[in-house]
Amino acid sequence: MTFDQLRYYQAKLAYEMDSADLFQALDAGQGRIVVVDGRAPAAFAHEHVPGAINLWHKDICTNTTQHLDPGLTYVCYCDGIGCNASTKTAMKLLTLGFAVRELIGGLDWWIRDGYATEGAAARAGTAAVCGC
Repeated sequence: MTFDQLRYYQAKLAYEMDSADLFQALDAGQGRIVVVDGRAPAAFAHEHVPGAINLWHKDICTNTTQHLDPGLTYVCYCDGIGCNASTKTAMKLLTLGFAVRELIGGLDWWIRDGYATEGAAARAGTAAVCGC
């Protein structure tokens, strides 16, 4: 083990979370987290993580974020590993002074882990299958 590698993994865990971690935090009522969908409004309306807010990464600026609480942590997501809207959302929010984390695997892995969604294509949740 090297200290550089240890710092890398510590930073990765500080900057990212998986769907099981997010579900557990939301289920425990940790009110310090806001889930942010960085996709276009149409994609958000179709299906999203329950309770998420929609901040399309292309529209993020000081005006569109003035209602956000700078004391909260914003967990950003998009479709999944083939999409970088979560990274763009996190980067823009971070540059505006907000604490952010990125949801690994986005909506795709949220669904794969069996969690409910909201929107026009809403799905019922099942027990989590991830043994993380």
